This record gives sequence, C-alpha cells and structure tokens, in this order.
Amino acid sequence: MKLMYHFKSTLWLLVATGLTATFLPCSAPSQTSENRPSAPRRTSILLIIADDLGYGDLGSYGQRQIQTPNLDQLAQDGMRFTSAYAGGSVCAPSRAALMTGLHSGHGPIRGDANQSLGATNLTIAELLNVSGYRTGAIGKWGLGEEGSAGVPGKKGFQEWLGFLNQLDAENYYPQLLYRSDRKGNERRVTLQDNQDGNKGEYANDLFTDAAGNFLRLNVPDKFNQYRPFFLYLAYTIPHANNGLARITGNGMEVPSDAPYSSESWPQPEKSKAAMITRLDAYVGRLLKQLKDSKMEDNTVVIFTSDNGPHQEGGVDPAFFNSAGGLRGFKRDLHEGGIRVPLIVRWPHKVAAGTTSDLPCALWDFLPTAAEIARLSPPPGVDGISILPTLLGKAQTNRHEFLYWESHEPTFKQAVRLGDWKALRTGVDGPLELYNLKTDPAEKNNVADKQPEVVTKIEAYLKTARTADERWPAKTVAENSPPAAAATP
Repeated sequence: MKLMYHFKSTLWLLVATGLTATFLPCSAPSQTSENRPSAPRRTSILLIIADDLGYGDLGSYGQRQIQTPNLDQLAQDGMRFTSAYAGGSVCAPSRAALMTGLHSGHGPIRGDANQSLGATNLTIAELLNVSGYRTGAIGKWGLGEEGSAGVPGKKGFQEWLGFLNQLDAENYYPQLLYRSDRKGNERRVTLQDNQDGNKGEYANDLFTDAAGNFLRLNVPDKFNQYRPFFLYLAYTIPHANNGLARITGNGMEVPSDAPYSSESWPQPEKSKAAMITRLDAYVGRLLKQLKDSKMEDNTVVIFTSDNGPHQEGGVDPAFFNSAGGLRGFKRDLHEGGIRVPLIVRWPHKVAAGTTSDLPCALWDFLPTAAEIARLSPPPGVDGISILPTLLGKAQTNRHEFLYWESHEPTFKQAVRLGDWKALRTGVDGPLELYNLKTDPAEKNNVADKQPEVVTKIEAYLKTARTADERWPAKTVAENSPPAAAATP
C-alpha cells in the first residue's frame, strides 16, 4: 500500500543496501584495504533542473530565436524525450515528485505554498547516500523551511547551498543563502557583495561555481575508492522576480542581456532570452569540467525543467513560442504547463542522437536513479525505472496512467492514458478529453465521442489520490477513495 511506503522505507534501505549484515554474526576473516575485492564502479549522476523553462525554449525542441548550443549538443550526444512531464504545473509539488517518486496525488506537497517534506518521506538522496554516493544539492529547494524536517541536510544531502524558501529564490541578488551539514543543521551564509542594495553576486553564477567545486572535490578515484556522486543542481532561471516586476515592469533580471542587446524585442523578452542562454553556458562549463576531469564517461547527465513557461515578470510565453505549440503554460495542467524538455546523456550507454516518445514524468527519476546505482527501487512509489529505454532495450514496464493535480487557484486534475489526455476542473466538473496523437495542442474536446475512455478514466480518478488534511474537506471527501482502498 502507498501509505505503508514511508513506514517501510527504513527497513527497505537496510535490506537493499546490505546494511543488515552489520547486525549478523560473521566468521569470515576481516578484509584489509589490500585484500578487499574492488567494488564495481557505480555511475555518478548530475541532475540539472531549470526553473520555468518551457518545452519549446531549447533549440533541440524547436526554438529558433534563443541560442542554446550546449544543451543542443547535449541532446545530440544523448537521448531527447518528447513526452516527458513535470511533477506538477508549479514548482514545489513538481520537485517533491522528483525527490520522492510519488505523484501529486500521493506526495506530501501538493501546492506551491512552502510546505515541507516529512521525516518519513524517503528521497533519492537518502537512498543514494546510504549506498555510498556523495550527495550534494545546490540552488532552489522549496521543500522545507529552516528548522523543519524537510531541509536538504535532513533529506540525505551531505552538502547543500541555496534557497530554502521558493519565494526567496525569486531574488537574483540575495543577501543570504543557506548551507547545511549532513546532520541537517542549517546556517545562514551572508553575501557581503549583495548588502545594502548592491548587486555583486548573481545567484546562478554562484551556484555554478559551487557545482564546479563539488565536482572538483568529488572526483571518483582510487583515494576515495571510486565513490560516485549525485549532484542535484537546481537553477532559478528563467523564473521571474515578480516583486521586481511590480516595481519596474521587468522581473527578468540578468547581469547582461547579451547577446540580445540590439534586438528590437521588449526588454523582459531580451532578458529572458539572455537568462536561458546564460543557463546554457553554465551547462557547457560543467560538461567541460566533467570531460577535463575524465568523469564524462561514467557520469549520466540529466537536464529538465520543473514545469512549463511562465507568464510573469513582464514576459509572454507566446513571444518565443516557449510552450512549443502546446496549449497552456505554468499553473495549467494542459500540455504547455506540464510537458518539459528532458535530455539524458550517458556515453557508451545511451545512444547518441536518439529520441524517445515514452510518456514519463519526474516521479520516474527516483526508481531510474536507483537502478542506475544498482539498487532495487523502493516499493510503493508511483514512478517506474526508464533505464531500459535509456539503454535501448524494450520498456516492458510502462505507466498505464499518469496523474497530476493542482490547487491553484482551484482544484484541478489531469490524467494521461496512452494517447488520451483528460482534464477536470473542480471535484465534480465534467472531463475534457483530447487525443494527443492527433491533437497535441488540445484544441478538440472529444469526451462526448469517447464514452468508454471517459468511463475508464473516471474509474481511475476515484482511486488516483489519497486524502490530505491540508486541502479543503470537500476536495478530500468528494474525490478520494476510502482509506482501505487508497492504494492498489
């Protein structure tokens, strides 16, 4: 049962990682560093996630005005997914799905109001940490406030630097950031160059420097027994600073709008494009570091976004066709709000220049990363490992349904079933139904022509989510299964 997942996670970790052997008698002679057999080399994982980057914002996904040469090359060197989805249409539930492997109907964070992961919510970092990985998180967190159980240091990350509060993350020149140690003790880091209104340290420049330092200090080598690393690098661009936008009309603050300074575009659009090209340069710098450090071949690099493009900070997502021709944008469960770019590069494992149309979502990251790390995925998660697809093998384990819910500004649900996409507004609203194969822009509602599909999705929606006391009673009572039937 899904509800038992959290309670079984600790025992599962002990079994899956072999730590139960610590409590068992053993008569075998102890092994020294000289006679200990070599551990198999495990693959390091670099996960880079953009903030509000749309499906159509990269050249490899059809963008023609914004320059993204490094990310386009990453796609040429790896696999590009065309039916990949965020965990939600806004930041926090999407990132929670990524971290826990649970979709927004089962996860602990279902809205964007600075909630927290709980002590019993197993994260991918905790999983990889106990299996020998060096774990780090840099950038935007948004899954636990200072002093809560959900801070990165208490969720498996041995190293952490960034924003805890997602609203604070809108500030590109923060006066302070947070660090935490492996015991979860947080401390504030004052950025002297940003005090008194000065703008000396651009947050995302700083995050890239910190990521470079993490990679430099955690090169797997004979001195650390080739210990692999997992780095979660969560940039805060091209998100808007809405507080700044209310004052200046341009919430897309960036040190320079080059190489678009001479364009005749509105200033917010020039700044947004410069942000994305700057992000691309960050990725290029880190990829070069992996190559120069001879870590490239044994590091899987994953790039994606937390949701679709925003309509904030003075920008219009239609200006650059940021949703790639899809309907909707951030805070919308139509495709434009939740379909995102996903690129995976793994030399000698993932065939270069390949494309996959496998429907997958951010909650698939945890089981996929677990399998990459040669661990069995924990029971009870909603995600599945897409490693077979990455390796060019048959993906026999596929989602029958993908599920999202949103609570901004009202309760909404979305389901994908094969090529069918259904949406509902309110707990008892009628279903809209679209055929994504023939109508990816979701223009033609065919619910009245497909009663069997509608009936199947309606039945699924009765069991798709578990009750959560933080949401209105009407939502829980009218759209949740009985407790005994909360999970399959």
